[in-house]
Amino acid sequence: MRVSHAMVERLAAAGIDTVFGIPGTQTLPLNDAIERRDDIRHVMARHETAVTHQAWGYAETCGDPAGTLVVPGPGDMNAMNGLQNARNDCTPLVHIAVETDPEIRGGGGIHETPPETYDTVVKSNVVVDQPEGTAAALEAAIATAERPPKGPVRVGVPKRFLSLDRPVATPGEYSRESVSGVAEDDIDAATDLLAPAERPVIVAGGGVRAGNASAELRRVADRLGAPIVTTYKGKGVVPDGSGGYVAGTLAGSASPALLELLANADAALAVGTDFDAMTTRTWSVDLPADLVHVTLSPADLVHVTLSPADLVHVTLSPADLGNGYEPAVGVVADAADALSALEATLGDRDGGRADGSARERARRVRRATSRRLEELRGSSPPLTSVSALETIRDAVPRETIVTLDAGGFRVWALNAFEAAGPRSYVNPGSWATMGTGLPSGIGAQFANPDDDVVVLTGDGGLLMCVHELHTAVAEELPITVVVFVNEDYAIISDEADRAFELAADTYGWGDAPIDFTALAASFGMRAERAETPAAIESRLAAAISAAEPVLLAVPTDPAEPQASDWMGE
Repeated sequence: MRVSHAMVERLAAAGIDTVFGIPGTQTLPLNDAIERRDDIRHVMARHETAVTHQAWGYAETCGDPAGTLVVPGPGDMNAMNGLQNARNDCTPLVHIAVETDPEIRGGGGIHETPPETYDTVVKSNVVVDQPEGTAAALEAAIATAERPPKGPVRVGVPKRFLSLDRPVATPGEYSRESVSGVAEDDIDAATDLLAPAERPVIVAGGGVRAGNASAELRRVADRLGAPIVTTYKGKGVVPDGSGGYVAGTLAGSASPALLELLANADAALAVGTDFDAMTTRTWSVDLPADLVHVTLSPADLVHVTLSPADLVHVTLSPADLGNGYEPAVGVVADAADALSALEATLGDRDGGRADGSARERARRVRRATSRRLEELRGSSPPLTSVSALETIRDAVPRETIVTLDAGGFRVWALNAFEAAGPRSYVNPGSWATMGTGLPSGIGAQFANPDDDVVVLTGDGGLLMCVHELHTAVAEELPITVVVFVNEDYAIISDEADRAFELAADTYGWGDAPIDFTALAASFGMRAERAETPAAIESRLAAAISAAEPVLLAVPTDPAEPQASDWMGE
């Protein structure tokens, strides 16, 4: 069998029915094999950076990996941004890169980069050495991508191999299983610590989403009477909003009420988070803890390791334990398994409440956070990000999938936009790269063709991937793109003003404004502008119901405060 056909057959057999990419002369044998099948499709992006972000958005909203396909060198390196984003977020994708042929490698062939260039941005980097083993190598890579903790896997295949007709070996079955079961002694120790607590709190990360453990998390929160604080990647694992368990999101823009909730807790359960520096403000957020020691990193950053007297940390990665916070009890297990075991042991003891106190404590924090936003609400243009986001949330049906780019508006969204569920809110985690919102929305729409998808992006983020508006039009995707227009890289300009006394709009482009409605129209996309809450509501409803891609430009106040400053005042 031709190697290219064997590879595509293997993708389809593994349930991968969508491959995002940009064709090149090196990839054409694979593109041809895809075009000849009815059970797998190729989505042509307009830039390789978008390719891996599209696959990331696909997997974030359905849990299953997509494929990506790029040319060597420039294509592969452009895709690295999205690979690192997926790696940080433990999102599975299968990245197929055409390699320089072995006999040319090291000789300066076109687009040549050493294969090891990509080692640090993927979970695993597999280079096929012999054509006969291509299908087996690909199957092993797919299993690695899907094995928790999940992640992106790169498969490098020399160009010459793709067109060869060889007896390609049929792969065996590679396990997708990871850690199974939970150590009984650890769960008993965790229960001993958590059950007597009067003011417990739960910190939930993206591992809850990856483990499909939202229901288990709610039950444990109810049993403990513990409100839930989410991380960037945990936002949405349990729906935000009135009557819910979620007090807010831990980030640089966390409200004083949320930080007080954490600091005053007498026990904490952390599930599916690695306590990264971005979420914890470089490990300065107080948990129920005592200071143990301070060390200096190579970057001269003070890294504070705290030893909480009452912290239980559940994670699939042993390397996460002790990252910033040394737990009293560490549990290496799948989130769903650990939470189910914990629920059972709590139920067997006198500890645990199941009395609604978790939701009441969460409600008090949400009310305090909302009061802090009150001054930023208004209906006169230009709107603040808070007004625009809250209006959009009210106008968008809860079942809609929402993807967000990085940027100043996204930081406000952590407090002002309610996430409705674990697979309906997509935002980048600690990699925090801009230019993800639109590509991830495209990926989400392919993964969920019967669902509505709304993209929220800033104008700076959209400019980094604006070419993908053409992809949405060419693919006839009915996505709605809302772009917040403040004509500035506002977070950067704000820092330049505050820390370096540069002009407040140093990195803005107000003197060269962009008409995003005209720009979208030039791609053949329907586009409108909305400057008031009433206009946003009516035009957004019409856009979501349309069977075509629509862009809605919403001017926002370039002089509004930044979320981290305002919430910390």
